[in-house]
Amino acid sequence: MAIVENPPTQTMAEKADRHLLYQASVQNPDFELDFIDETFKEIRGRKPKTMREDFAGTAISSCRWVKRRRGNTAIAVDFDAEVLDWSRKHNISKLTDEQKQRIELIEDDVLNVSTDKVEVLQAYNFSYWFFQERATMLNYFKKAREALVDDGLLFLDVFGGSECYQTQKEKRKVDGFKYIWEQAEFNAITNELTCHIHFHFPDKSKIKKAFTYTWRVWGARELREILAEAGFSESTVYRQKFDPKTDEALDEYIATDEAEDYACWLGYIIAKP
Repeated sequence: MAIVENPPTQTMAEKADRHLLYQASVQNPDFELDFIDETFKEIRGRKPKTMREDFAGTAISSCRWVKRRRGNTAIAVDFDAEVLDWSRKHNISKLTDEQKQRIELIEDDVLNVSTDKVEVLQAYNFSYWFFQERATMLNYFKKAREALVDDGLLFLDVFGGSECYQTQKEKRKVDGFKYIWEQAEFNAITNELTCHIHFHFPDKSKIKKAFTYTWRVWGARELREILAEAGFSESTVYRQKFDPKTDEALDEYIATDEAEDYACWLGYIIAKP
């Protein structure tokens, strides 16, 4: 009698979808959109309706935006055809037909793309730090300003602190897996930082280097100076608040020009045209 071998069982890593893992561990679109809504209303006196998401990836933020209110429209821009196709299959497909009419995915370089003007332009997850030359960053900010209506706002995220300039690993448990952020290499002359995202699973399987980024670590002050040079009339840093007793980071942000010597802080830069 012939012996039939059982097919090998796939590991959790082999079954996993790296984009779903990224959305679950890195992104928090509802919190970020709440911040956009609340801050825009505080500054402009109304809630915005039109948004462009640069470096959109899976466009999860744009999808949540059109679901948030009837009448909200979103433009999601990314030059990676693969991730936009993934978005169409896994995120856009979950929208209603009416919501799909209010979102547009564009495969293009944010330095070249031309879109309708919007009230909000967001560039999150530090993706714009991909631009390492000052002239390129200036060009991007000029393009972003052109894409905004006169009373629109540009939303950027930013981080700082001594840990920005160190090689290190941060591990965090997420539902069903472990997220590892690795700052693998840092060039102290060029401020070039190479980072990886790894995922580990309960069955000991791993996805190593699921995502890799090479950024320049930009300081908040120099970014604001480039924004001014690009024609933005004003910019403000909203820095993460810390518990005064424990120094624990909080999910609250305050407009300030000051930050103590925290090892790591997160924040946003909001710029007016």
